[in-house]
Amino acid sequence: MTDSREIDRIEGRGIALRGINIDTDRIIPARFLKAITFDGLGEHVFEDDRASMPDHPFSNPAYRQATILLANENFGSGSSREHAPQALKRWGIAACLAESFSEIFQGNSLAIGLPCVTAAHSDIESVMTTVEEAPDTKLAVSVSGLTLQVGDRRITLHIPAGVRGALLNGYWDATGLLLERFEEVEAVAARLPYVQRFEGS
Repeated sequence: MTDSREIDRIEGRGIALRGINIDTDRIIPARFLKAITFDGLGEHVFEDDRASMPDHPFSNPAYRQATILLANENFGSGSSREHAPQALKRWGIAACLAESFSEIFQGNSLAIGLPCVTAAHSDIESVMTTVEEAPDTKLAVSVSGLTLQVGDRRITLHIPAGVRGALLNGYWDATGLLLERFEEVEAVAARLPYVQRFEGS
C-alpha cells in the first residue's frame, strides 16, 4: 500500500504570479504571524498586494480552484517565515513551480509536503501565458518523472535529489515518522539519565 505521505503527482489548474523576488513578507504580511496556529492563514495570503492591486491573480475568481502556483525568479525570498508556505497551502496550493526559489522557503515548503519544482524561464513564461488565457487548463506535475504536463506539451522540471527523495518516500513528514516509531523514542529516552532526573523532579 502506498503511504499517504508519499507525494508524486499533483494535478489541477494553475495560477500565474508574475514578478521576481516575491518575498515572504508579501506572501503573508507580518501582522498575521501572531497567530498561535496556522489556521485561517489562507484567507490572508498576499493580503496587502491584493488590497493595492485589484487585478491580483489571487483575487480573481477564475483562479480560485487553482492548485499549482507559477512564479518567476527567487520566489519566497526575504525573512525565514514558515507561515508563507503554510498560507499558500491553506489557500489551496499543492505545488509551486518557479524559475528559482529561496532555499529557506523551499525547506519550509518541504516540511509541510509542498513541492517546489523549477523550470526554464521560457517554459515558465509559456505556461503562465497559457493559464492566463485559459484558466481552466489542466496541469500535472510529476515529481518522479520530473515533468509538467500541459495539454500535449511536456516540460522538464528540476528538483534537488534529496528533496525529490523525501517527497517520493514520505520522509518530508518528520513528525509523522517520529510518531510512527514512538516506542523507539521512548526506549532511547528511558536510557538517558538526564531525562529520568527531569521526570523525577
